[in-house]
Amino acid sequence: EVQLQASGGGLVQAGGSLRLSCIASGFTRDDYSIAWFRQAPGKEREGVSSISVRDGTTEYADSVKGRFTVSSDNAKNTVYLEMNNLKPEDTAVYFCAADLDYYTRIWAGGPWYAVAEYDYWGQGTQVTVSS
Repeated sequence: EVQLQASGGGLVQAGGSLRLSCIASGFTRDDYSIAWFRQAPGKEREGVSSISVRDGTTEYADSVKGRFTVSSDNAKNTVYLEMNNLKPEDTAVYFCAADLDYYTRIWAGGPWYAVAEYDYWGQGTQVTVSS
């Protein structure tokens, strides 16, 4: 059974840093991607970043480019989201999700940030950035 477990959220002042972790279990192949999404109160869930587990290809939302870095430690089955220079507008519940048809989606030109593309979701972890 595929499971994702997200952790690492917390309360931080603007300009601070946090590192989120997503531990993945139950995968029998490595041709999938893990993405981070976030959802603020009253807003739609939005894609933050993604990484291909097999080849390390990464994607970022424009709003986090240069501040967030996604990485994967395949030996630990863990994907990280390093968040620096945090802003109050980064406040949200952060989720990790897995796309088991990553290469099919890439071939078809599907966007990495489409919620519907993801098959499994972890529980959220709250990130709160105070001004």
